[in-house]
Amino acid sequence: MTTTTPSRRRRRAPSRIQRAAGKAAALQKPRVILALLLLLALTSVMLLDGYLRAEVGGDQRVRTGASSTAVPDKILDGGPILTFRGGQATTVSVPDKTIALTFDDGPNPTWTPQVLKVLQKYDIPATFFVVGSMVSRYPGIVADLVEQGNEVGIHTFTHVDLSYQSDARVNREMQQTQLALAGAAGITTTLFRAPYSSETDAIDNYSWPVYKKLGEDGYTSVFVDTDSDDWKRPGVSKIIKWATPEDGEGASVLFHDAGGERSQTIKALPTYIEKMKAKGYTFTTISGAIQEEEAANGQQAGGQQANGQQAGGQQPGGQPQQGPDGQAGAATSNLQAAHREATGATLYEGKAMVGAVAVAEWAVPVLSVGLMVVGVAVLGRFGMMLILARRHYRQRNRRRFSWGPPVHQPVSVIVPAYNEKECIANTLQSLAKSTHPIEIIVVDDGSTDGTSEIARDAARELGMDNVRVIRQENAGKPAALNNGVRSASHDIVVMMDGDTVFEPDAVRQLVQPFADPEVGAVAGNAKVGNRDTVIGAWQHIEYVMGFNLDRRMYDLLRCMPTIPGAIGAFRREAVLGVGGMSEDTLAEDTDITIAMHRAGWRVVYQEHARAWTEAPGSLKQLWSQRYRWSYGTMQALWKHRKSLTDKGPSGRFGRVGMPLVVIFQIVTPVFAPLIDVFTVYSMIFVDFTAALLAWLAVLGVQLLCAAYAFRLDREKYRYLLMMPLQQLAYRQMMYLVLIHSCVTALTGGRLRWQKLKRTGEVGTPAGVSR
Repeated sequence: MTTTTPSRRRRRAPSRIQRAAGKAAALQKPRVILALLLLLALTSVMLLDGYLRAEVGGDQRVRTGASSTAVPDKILDGGPILTFRGGQATTVSVPDKTIALTFDDGPNPTWTPQVLKVLQKYDIPATFFVVGSMVSRYPGIVADLVEQGNEVGIHTFTHVDLSYQSDARVNREMQQTQLALAGAAGITTTLFRAPYSSETDAIDNYSWPVYKKLGEDGYTSVFVDTDSDDWKRPGVSKIIKWATPEDGEGASVLFHDAGGERSQTIKALPTYIEKMKAKGYTFTTISGAIQEEEAANGQQAGGQQANGQQAGGQQPGGQPQQGPDGQAGAATSNLQAAHREATGATLYEGKAMVGAVAVAEWAVPVLSVGLMVVGVAVLGRFGMMLILARRHYRQRNRRRFSWGPPVHQPVSVIVPAYNEKECIANTLQSLAKSTHPIEIIVVDDGSTDGTSEIARDAARELGMDNVRVIRQENAGKPAALNNGVRSASHDIVVMMDGDTVFEPDAVRQLVQPFADPEVGAVAGNAKVGNRDTVIGAWQHIEYVMGFNLDRRMYDLLRCMPTIPGAIGAFRREAVLGVGGMSEDTLAEDTDITIAMHRAGWRVVYQEHARAWTEAPGSLKQLWSQRYRWSYGTMQALWKHRKSLTDKGPSGRFGRVGMPLVVIFQIVTPVFAPLIDVFTVYSMIFVDFTAALLAWLAVLGVQLLCAAYAFRLDREKYRYLLMMPLQQLAYRQMMYLVLIHSCVTALTGGRLRWQKLKRTGEVGTPAGVSR
């Protein structure tokens, strides 16, 4: 054993990454919060869209057959317009030869504009009882409707039977619809029609308290006394017949401009209007009918308007109803009598609501398409991995397969070490059993825990005279590796981590591909040694399935993106030819691998060269490691982006390898949470059984791939029992790590190297339980 200690020299200036450490540490928490906020925003958008479509909070119950003993007879036998003027329940009928044409369930982007076109053609107004969720989705239609001179009323926000709902839900249904109207057309309204209502004689003991409460709040409830039943689609002639009042009576006539296919309604309307006009009927709004009835009964025009306000002039929401002269009870001249101009907080909250819905209406379809793309990409990746991994295994394990003449020449094994006192002895002990001739260069990167002394003592105890310990001031892993490469005595260098142990045959297997003069680097098969914990088992599945299946695929495609730091081999001349290990990125292993491709060297995977590494033992350490890997990979890809336009091997990697890495290791994982979010959403709000079966189907495909990967690596299948839990917990953490990395990259942040705490529990390969 020999020891090399550099002469005393001026302390090396911190690297760029080290100089940015303070700034990076200060920015980590905000970036984590931002990543979580992105997921929260996604969830909120989906919940909002689900609420608009009655998937969230929907209630399909409709009450029938209830008693009406608590409802006054004068209300049950009264007209279709119910007001609470002066706190007293009063009904109003539509004057004779007058039709208050009403439409329910809109607006609808297909049918409502066609209805408006017919009304405009015949120059008649109508009253539209709109659903708030539809108003917020199609605000432009409502604005056109009001501008044309029509009247609007509330038909709740989600079209629920209010007799089943709490007071809080009733208030929310009304207030949200008022905000939607404010945002869409700049108005609020005093008119209300309950979903599933009909004539006043259908009011029961459950709905009556709702109408009383809304009346106290200033609403006028509107019912029907002539129903076209157009929703049944009975045919144009029957729609016209059923919508015609008897004996010249006035009527509140019900049609629908949404809620289903309404082509028969559109065809019936012109004929119906012409027929009623020929009979001497006039058309008006609900407010117009109220005013005409009051005038016919001799009420004073300056008195209280029959628009649902209480004595005291309060409109829904508690705002005084004042006209141009400042007196309560008069509508502004440019609005229908039931309309009030939205101002102040109501107006701005309404516009914010409509804006939020617009975002949801745009985002959810995009997310749905993204989900389909991600699903196809994930399944495509699994299929590609299975096919190419099987081909790789068969090709490399044929009896006649050979890289060329066996490689027997000695190699240099470089072990960069920084505070590895727990692991370095095990590492050297495993190398002492190597079946291939090696020299070992331990590069102590400024350790403060006696790593170099432990390495010397271990080499002495093991009788190893092929070990050199080189000490350097702390400069980072890339600098330590470069120091080792420069000090190497042999043409092939093997790089490993200071916490890794090699199987006795690992080095011999690892160097055999160098018999092919085109091969410049070889990736080994890294195994998780501490797999008996939950976190370790999850990482074991990930290593076997994700890393090694991927490497088989990339090997055949000749675009291997990463040689693992735990076990990899290089031609020394190739490493020096590309400038050595770079400090430009935090993923020096990915950086050097891509550089090898761009220099024209072939990079291959040797599955039989196995090394055992200690995976992070806590979630915090796992986060730190994967965050560095993800961010470093993005840095490396960006650094070598010009390979996209290069020719030859560099261009091959740029146009094959780089897109695969971006798609499968960045884009797809970033959007993969959509699968889980949509699954949870569907289980709770849509169809639990169908969503669960879909999730289980995806899990089944993943289990199939994992089982095949375990078979190729001859691993125990029992660890696959942890896979469902891995999908529910571990995978979510990896999503957040990747999103965190993307946020860091997009915000131009820098990340420092983070040393993981080691326990030294991974012993020699012979002692590892597989």
